Amino acid sequence: MRNVAIIGGSGYGAAELVRLLHIHPYAKLTAIISHSKQGADFSTVYPHMNQIADQTMEQLDVKKLSETIDLVFFATPSNVSKTIIPDFLASGITCIDLSGDFRLHSPAVYQQWYQAEAAAEEYLHQAVYGLSEINAASVRSAKLIANPGCYPTAALLGLIPVTEKELIEPNSIIIDGKTGVSGAGRSLSQHVHFAEMNENVKAYKLGSHKHIPEIEQALQEYIAADIQLTFTPHIVPMTRGIMVTCYAKLTENITTAQIETIYHTFYQQHPFVRVRADGEVPTTKEVYGSNYCDIAIHVDERTNRLTIISVIDNLVKGAAGQAIQNMNICNGWDQTTGLQHAPIYP
Repeated sequence: MRNVAIIGGSGYGAAELVRLLHIHPYAKLTAIISHSKQGADFSTVYPHMNQIADQTMEQLDVKKLSETIDLVFFATPSNVSKTIIPDFLASGITCIDLSGDFRLHSPAVYQQWYQAEAAAEEYLHQAVYGLSEINAASVRSAKLIANPGCYPTAALLGLIPVTEKELIEPNSIIIDGKTGVSGAGRSLSQHVHFAEMNENVKAYKLGSHKHIPEIEQALQEYIAADIQLTFTPHIVPMTRGIMVTCYAKLTENITTAQIETIYHTFYQQHPFVRVRADGEVPTTKEVYGSNYCDIAIHVDERTNRLTIISVIDNLVKGAAGQAIQNMNICNGWDQTTGLQHAPIYP
């Protein structure tokens, strides 16, 4: 049994962590920390957790908390965890950060895209990028895990098998992403107001989304050159879900069936990635509430272009679920522990 805590307890990511940890057989949630909701019961902020998670949310006391926990999840906004995590690491506490503070290796790149000072370089080098299906060997021995972003999780699980095989031209990659409004967080803002969002689709952060360098950095580990890709995110009028449609020019003539075989082989030991049969196109509803990533592949033989469709639940596989999957890996537990939920449908 491991005692765990959540810092940043008022957001949707924390709510999903609490929901998933509730049934985890080896993890006990001992503390929920929230600066904005200190003193409030978690089930008051999230009434659906009444009589399930009634803990009173606390103010952060690093010394006190370090004496009682083995692992801490950071469900904080960017530019928060980088100032707190070093103190926990000094006490030997495993840290899983759901923000972007430790995902990028280069301080200069972080400053460029996040418009803020990066974490100390020693911690950027120490952090392991927690894309569970790809980096499990490194996660297993890590004390600081940078949980991937939601868009990068979907995009990278779709792109890495063919990038590794050098089957696509890296600088031909175009990613079209669509997310539900929960990806914007719980804070009130005009662009997710019902009257603004209902029956509407919006593109945003063209060429400037923080997930662009994260995806490029991860893909560059498989090729000997820099990657510059195009990523356009959209927000759509649904609560949960991400669909990314990735396009790339193929480097050789190959069929859809041949590429599907590559994907089935690549993910055959990874139960949370489901490669769909030719002609089956996954939808976000088919992974809703689960830790699954469903992938479909299509080769357009006329243009010799590959289309990859990848869907996840942005709050589960794109955040809390993958964080718990990483906790399972670094503790030597089966990756599926506490994450065996079937998707909710319809």
